Amino acid sequence: MKLRWLGHAAFRIETARNTILIDPFLTHNPAFQGQDIKDATRGVTHILLTHGHMDHVGDTIGLAGELGAEVLANADLGDWLQFRGVKKVNQGNHGGTVHFDGFSVTFTNALHSSAHLTEDGVSHALGNANGLMLHFDDEPSLLHMGDTDIFGDMALIQELHQPDIGIVPVGDRFTMGGAVAALACQRYFEFKTAIPCHYKTFGLLDQNADKFVAGMDGSKTRVEVPGVGDTVSL
Repeated sequence: MKLRWLGHAAFRIETARNTILIDPFLTHNPAFQGQDIKDATRGVTHILLTHGHMDHVGDTIGLAGELGAEVLANADLGDWLQFRGVKKVNQGNHGGTVHFDGFSVTFTNALHSSAHLTEDGVSHALGNANGLMLHFDDEPSLLHMGDTDIFGDMALIQELHQPDIGIVPVGDRFTMGGAVAALACQRYFEFKTAIPCHYKTFGLLDQNADKFVAGMDGSKTRVEVPGVGDTVSL
């Protein structure tokens, strides 16, 4: 598995059978500027969304049409995307699992909001925020936590799914900060590898992952801190 950080909460996952984008906030993502969007999205088969905020839905509508990719989202967000012309939408909700060729995705809980303000100034409620638990036939399992705070039932996610890789928001202000994110990983999960995200994109966020790295010191979990555009092999 190859995992490429595209800035913010956006990731490209390449396996032998699929190429997946999670939360493809690219065009208006300050952290992504200077990267090649064609290269970042080449060959994508699936787009997975944690929730409906613009910094996560991002380029989904245009990319889905251009690439012919299948989009996975919660039921409310999925309806909204279909009304905007996305042809291949697969929908689910908390606790549900959707099966694809070579992998499955389970919607886990996340403590966050999920609305989208469109250009006409109308705010659309787009269901509840999720984490996404990916199980692959021949690759390590991966949890993208989405945007969230710490919560006790993270222990149940570990018990049910035993994720090998954790993608963890650490930027504070709109998600848990690095120290709390490290506490979540240390107390509730047994990740082999943890990758921080959702930081330094905007001025309101923490500008580095140092608090998370410091909080994970002494853990059995390997912490990978890629630069934007960097690829990690797992």
